[in-house]
Amino acid sequence: MRLRALFLLAAVPFLAACENEGIAYLIDGKDHSIALMREQKWFWSDEVDQAIVVSRMPTCLRRYDIKSGVAGSVKMEVYEAGDYLWALKQGKNWYLAGTEKCEFQRWKDAPETPPGKLVGTFTRKDGRLQFVPADAAPKPIKPAEE
Repeated sequence: MRLRALFLLAAVPFLAACENEGIAYLIDGKDHSIALMREQKWFWSDEVDQAIVVSRMPTCLRRYDIKSGVAGSVKMEVYEAGDYLWALKQGKNWYLAGTEKCEFQRWKDAPETPPGKLVGTFTRKDGRLQFVPADAAPKPIKPAEE
């Protein structure tokens, strides 16, 4: 019994190193959102399975798998791209999410410039996954007037 307890105690740091979290960009309250989900299945692997959850309740709620990410590192920008349409950019990968009918697709021929206004970024901050609104970014400091 002691050996088993010791083994479980020794395994805790390895299990704690795994990423398994999600965060949502709330569009119009809790019933209308786009969420990023991340799950690291094995502590010895840097690969993190990722999915986007598109939701506009009570009409729809769907989960879509996207390209895997790297443990401990995430940056996905979210842009307004039209009515109920959002463009998501992670590295070189672009995705389109439609919240009217919870549709989602990879955007193969994405433009060079973003398709609309940046609303925020899914990122890792203070050791956890967060959605940071674009208007929460630090403003440049103006030089003091003489």
